[in-house]
Amino acid sequence: MQRRAFIKTAAAGTAAFAMPHSLWANSQRWKGANDRLNHAVIGIHGMGQAHISNFNALDNVEVAAICDVDENLFKSRVKEHFTNKGIKKPKIYTDLRKLFEDKDIDSISIVTPNHWHTPAAIWAIQAGKHVTVEKPCCHTFWEGQKLVEAARKYNVVVQDGAEQRSNPCAQSMEEFLGSGGLGEVYMAKGFCYKWRDTIGKAETEPVPEGVHYDLWMGPAPKKPFTQNRFHYNWHWQWDYGNGDIGNQGVHEVDIARMGLGVQLPTKVSAMGAHFMFDDDQETPNDLMAVFEFDNPSAGGDKKKMMQFEVRHWITDNGGLTIKSGEGNTSYMTSSKNTIGNTFYGSKGYMVKTVDKWQTYMGREKEPGKSGEGLGNHYKNFSDTIRTNNTAMLNAPIEEGFYSCALIHLANISYRVGRTLYFDPEKMRIKGDEEANRMLTKEYREPYVVSRKV
Repeated sequence: MQRRAFIKTAAAGTAAFAMPHSLWANSQRWKGANDRLNHAVIGIHGMGQAHISNFNALDNVEVAAICDVDENLFKSRVKEHFTNKGIKKPKIYTDLRKLFEDKDIDSISIVTPNHWHTPAAIWAIQAGKHVTVEKPCCHTFWEGQKLVEAARKYNVVVQDGAEQRSNPCAQSMEEFLGSGGLGEVYMAKGFCYKWRDTIGKAETEPVPEGVHYDLWMGPAPKKPFTQNRFHYNWHWQWDYGNGDIGNQGVHEVDIARMGLGVQLPTKVSAMGAHFMFDDDQETPNDLMAVFEFDNPSAGGDKKKMMQFEVRHWITDNGGLTIKSGEGNTSYMTSSKNTIGNTFYGSKGYMVKTVDKWQTYMGREKEPGKSGEGLGNHYKNFSDTIRTNNTAMLNAPIEEGFYSCALIHLANISYRVGRTLYFDPEKMRIKGDEEANRMLTKEYREPYVVSRKV
């Protein structure tokens, strides 16, 4: 993707409020390689707890502040992750904007619901903070463009939450495929088979005491409170989430794209449905998406393809088994869940789970090269800040945007019910204004992503 096309298309959008530039200009810059890194975590209900634990475990890093719109979480989180471990209590915030004004904070984890990822990240960047933002880094395609633009403009470290990129397993996979170990790699499959039961129907109810619900809704339309619009089940509502392809699935989309060596597609087609249940879920619980990419290095009009599938219930494992004599015992894979990728090349195929990969070569599919290993995405972030060398980032925000672009295009194709023909240079869908309008969204004041970041 060329910078001029990126900036040109990112300029089209909605006018908005932005954090004052003076906050960025006057904020405390990184002090030095041996100084303590004061980190903050926004969103502490689910994955935010992993951020607290992992950053507190790093040398010379302190989680100095936590922030959440649900005050009911603070007592248990402080006890579990701080006082019980003899760690200094953090500062407490309910409004992330107040946290951004804290000049003692060097870096921030954005672990909010998806609809807050980009606004929070951009405001933190404008306040001079280094940012690691959970996947998907953006709730819409256009938000991802603005997030990359902000990261480039303010010269801070911005890490995408694609944590598998810090795993030796994924790094050796990319090296093997890129060096021709599997021959011409022409197709990848991604799997997100996770057991997802019905969320039921939730009645409207008063906002629970201690919950700052207007802040929770943020840029989303104002709607009455229900439990299905709150902790975790927000994933299945379009106003806040992106379905499972934008939840667990975006990790495997990222790995598929990484292994294929592609960025943006030229054609996208997706279909699916919300099967079995009559409940509040809006997103599909089963989805099949196919992406086509140009492949100029192969010559002529050759293409590369990616298939991605979300399943929610009783299923086989899609052939995603590493034949080790012990069955498929890989990380995050069980009788209920199958998470991973398969790559197809002219010399054989590769099966990859989160922590292992194995090749099967030739017509007889003999076991070939393999790799494994988990890494530390949190350490990669803090090390990059200390060295002030963004080339160290395993998951720069640009890569996060490319992978999120695929999940957004797949969801748009599903929602409009037709194939999309995409122009990677102009970053627009050809001849389909209804689909193009879905590349962005309306924002509720004052929680708006500005055209000018």
